[in-house]
Amino acid sequence: MKVLYIAGARPNFMKVAPIMEKMAKYSGVRQILIHTGQHYDDELSRIFFRDLAMKAPDIYLGVGSASHAVQTARVMTEIEPILIKEKPDWVVVVGDVNSTLAASLAASKLGLRIAHVEAGLRSFDRTMPEEINRIVTDAISDVLFTSESSGNDNLLREGVDADKIAFVGNVMIDSLIKFREMALHSDIQKRLKVSAGSYGLLTLHRPSSVDDGDRFRDLLGALSMVSRSIPLVFPCHPRTRTRIQTMGLDSFFGRPDGCRITLAEPLGYLDFVGLMAKAKFVLTDSGGVQEESTVLGIPCLTVRENTERPVTISQGTNTLVGYCKERILSETCEILAGRGKTGRVPELWDGMAADRIVASLLAAK
Repeated sequence: MKVLYIAGARPNFMKVAPIMEKMAKYSGVRQILIHTGQHYDDELSRIFFRDLAMKAPDIYLGVGSASHAVQTARVMTEIEPILIKEKPDWVVVVGDVNSTLAASLAASKLGLRIAHVEAGLRSFDRTMPEEINRIVTDAISDVLFTSESSGNDNLLREGVDADKIAFVGNVMIDSLIKFREMALHSDIQKRLKVSAGSYGLLTLHRPSSVDDGDRFRDLLGALSMVSRSIPLVFPCHPRTRTRIQTMGLDSFFGRPDGCRITLAEPLGYLDFVGLMAKAKFVLTDSGGVQEESTVLGIPCLTVRENTERPVTISQGTNTLVGYCKERILSETCEILAGRGKTGRVPELWDGMAADRIVASLLAAK
């Protein structure tokens, strides 16, 4: 049996690693890992592979950054000859990035079986490129592994055959549970000169947050006000840092007037989890951070108007605050007053999602 995995961006690594680790326990299975290079920071990619104890990719495509159309096309043209040569029994794609969509399209047209991990999630906002990727990938996949019950409901409503859907839990949480203790021993707080519980963690990278200059400026204004009450640590995505520079927003950082937002370089997996686990709260537009903060029990304020992960709100620690300054400030005040959401861990977010995925793929061979 031959299983080929696609990883294009850093969040994919945390989902692929547990599956490959579990699958390696079975003889007679050959695993091939393709890193498309959609996230093109080579050094940070290497750190993630090291932190997750993953083997180096078998194939690196190096497609790099480009428009959605160009990036998707590059992955398709690069991966098609590999798929033709290898003829895998399963092409495993994860998440919702352009590499996920591109590999699925190429595999589907070659008649190869596709397994989509983290299927069925919907924001119902088609202005998000990721939403288009989710919908199309789900439509052409042969087995759909869902991480929360809303995924099952969405797929059934879209007419997907129930026999193709498997509720397995959240495989990214497998990585979190496995490496949480190691992450807690990271010295990242010391390096950033903060102490546990005395800072908020900030991440922003989505186009809806950082591409509109007026909106981004207003967001940073609200966050500056938050930072007067508690310092914010901002590991800055390269894309976001470019926006800060081109929009002339550097003045929001390193100011002497009580505004305390510290820009940091992008972090490896263990450092980031270690920083999040000891934060007072998280402000983010990331889907994965909504999930991880829920399991860690850290209040999360999501700077978006919607989420494709509703279980993090109904059961977890997540609250949508949109882009409203008043809402951001009021919810932050609630957390600082000790009234932040505590939540609970959702069903099957138990560190064994990869076991269930592997069992299903092996049974279907």
